[in-house]
Amino acid sequence: MFAFEFMRHAFAATGIVAILSGLVGYFMVLRGESFAGHALSHVGFAGATGALLVGMPPFWGLMGATVLAGVAMGLGGRGTTQGRDVTIGLVLSCMLGCGLLFLHFLTTSATRATALLFGNVLGVDRAMLGWLLVLGAGCVLAMAALSRPLLFASLQPETAEARGVNLRLVSTVFLAIVAVVTAECVQITGVLLVFALMVGPAATAQRLTATPGWGIVLSVLLAIGAGWGGLALSWWTDCPASFWISALSTVAYLAAGAWRFTERGAGADPA
Repeated sequence: MFAFEFMRHAFAATGIVAILSGLVGYFMVLRGESFAGHALSHVGFAGATGALLVGMPPFWGLMGATVLAGVAMGLGGRGTTQGRDVTIGLVLSCMLGCGLLFLHFLTTSATRATALLFGNVLGVDRAMLGWLLVLGAGCVLAMAALSRPLLFASLQPETAEARGVNLRLVSTVFLAIVAVVTAECVQITGVLLVFALMVGPAATAQRLTATPGWGIVLSVLLAIGAGWGGLALSWWTDCPASFWISALSTVAYLAAGAWRFTERGAGADPA
C-alpha cells in the first residue's frame, strides 16, 4: 500500500492528527469538555460550507469558524465549559442547520459535503499535509507551554485560581488549540466522527491509568494505533477509513472497561 503516494500522505496526515488528538483529547476528557469539542466540529462544518458558498477553500472556513467559536467558549465561561451543555447543544444544532442551509445553496457536487461529514483522508495532498504539519507543530508547542497551568487548573481549579492562575485565560487558549486540532481532525474522520480520535483514545487511556504523564503517552499511542490501523483495514477491506478508526476506538474503550472490571473483581477476591 505504501507504493502509492496518496497512501503515504494518508498515513502521514493521520499520524500528525492522531498525535495532536491524543494529546489535546486527554485534557478535554480530564476537564469534562468532550461535548464542547464535538460542538466545535459542527461549528466548523458551518464555516466550511459557508466558505464553499463564497468560493473560499473549505479548510480555512472550517479553521476560522472553530477558532472563533473556541475563543468565544473560553471567554464566555469562568475557566470551564462544564455546566453549559444546553447552550453548547443549541449552538451545535444551530450550526449544523446553518451548514445544511449553505449546502442547499451550493451548486457543486455533494462529494465535498460527504467529505466534510465523514472525512476524506485519502484526498490529502502534499500542500494540505504541509499545513497539517505546520499547524500541528504550533499546537504541540502551545500545549507544551500551557501544560502545567492547564493540568493544575483541570485537577484543582479553586487552588489554581488562589495561586494566581488565570482560569479564563487558560481555558480560552486551550479551547483555541482544541479548535485547531478539531479542524485538522475533520480532515481525517469528518465532522460526525471527531469523537473517534479526539475522545475515544483519551477516555480509554484514563480508564487504564490515573497518572497524567502515562495517560497522555497512552492516549497518543492509542490514537495512532486507531488511525493507522483504520487506514490499513480500509485498504484491505475497501471499507471507509473513518468507519474503522471509530470502530477501533470503540473496541479499545470497551476492552479497557472490561479489563478494569476484571482488575476490580480480582482485587475484591479474598483468595
